[in-house]
Amino acid sequence: MDTRWLQDFLTLADTRNFTRAAERRNTSQAAFSRRIQSLEAWAGTALIDRSDYPARLTHAGEQFRLQAADIIARLMDARGELDGRPVFGRDHVRIALPYLISTALFPAWWTDWTVDKAVSCSLLHGNIHDLTTSLISDAADIMICHETAQQPVHFDPNEFERLTLGTDTLRPWAARSLAGSTRFGFPGVEGRPVPLLMYSPGVYFARLVDLIIEAAPQPLFGARLAETDMADVLHGMTVAGHGVAWLTQSTLAARGSTMTGGREAQHELVPVGGEGWALPLVITAFRAKNCRNAAVLKLWTRMQISASRTHIHRG
Repeated sequence: MDTRWLQDFLTLADTRNFTRAAERRNTSQAAFSRRIQSLEAWAGTALIDRSDYPARLTHAGEQFRLQAADIIARLMDARGELDGRPVFGRDHVRIALPYLISTALFPAWWTDWTVDKAVSCSLLHGNIHDLTTSLISDAADIMICHETAQQPVHFDPNEFERLTLGTDTLRPWAARSLAGSTRFGFPGVEGRPVPLLMYSPGVYFARLVDLIIEAAPQPLFGARLAETDMADVLHGMTVAGHGVAWLTQSTLAARGSTMTGGREAQHELVPVGGEGWALPLVITAFRAKNCRNAAVLKLWTRMQISASRTHIHRG
């Protein structure tokens, strides 16, 4: 078996799109597809369900995903030890979290949590299913995610400890240039729908937006212009004035989108729809109670101290 097949498979599992995965792997789609087929032939079973779009893993593929990631990690560590490159020491923590949190909040958190720089980390990104699987299977030491009362993250309280890191808000935003247009009206009417920039089906935030729309004070008349599983893409599309997107307050704060004083007003984002279209979120961390890793316990204690005094941006 060619180890490139494992890297191809993990990239496809992350993107759920053969074209995007091939681009990331710097190869043609035809060559990429052949390598995935070769891996499936080696495994003796289908790993990708090609009958659906976007592509998704079969049950066997889901089981193989963590094993493939572990094999690649072990091979890279072994190669690093052989050629003399430093590998992570014992004070290392594996943290599973969504890409949104890792870009908007994690850098500042890590500065606060590791003042003495004594702990190193690996960040594992994925959807909520991937993250919970990583923690339960011991592929991650700590998991961090958004949750809400309507869509809580369930772990056995006898086995896992939870820590509230702060709060956030998910609400609809639009570029000031769009919101101020005479053609724009939220939540829209028949014949004049709101241009919507949405999360892809199956993404955790897509379910949250659905909850908001179902409980909203008025019906939403919208035309879906774009969808993606990446909040950064929705943010960029919103800033460019293409439509309305539900974004977290922390994302906007990290991107500096809510400008004041009239500076670059055409790129300023403004909330639309009022509080009836917003949803309060909690940012929560989880770890196994039976963890005996000293670095994890040390970091967790610092996270507790930081959470007690840190105020996360509120909507």
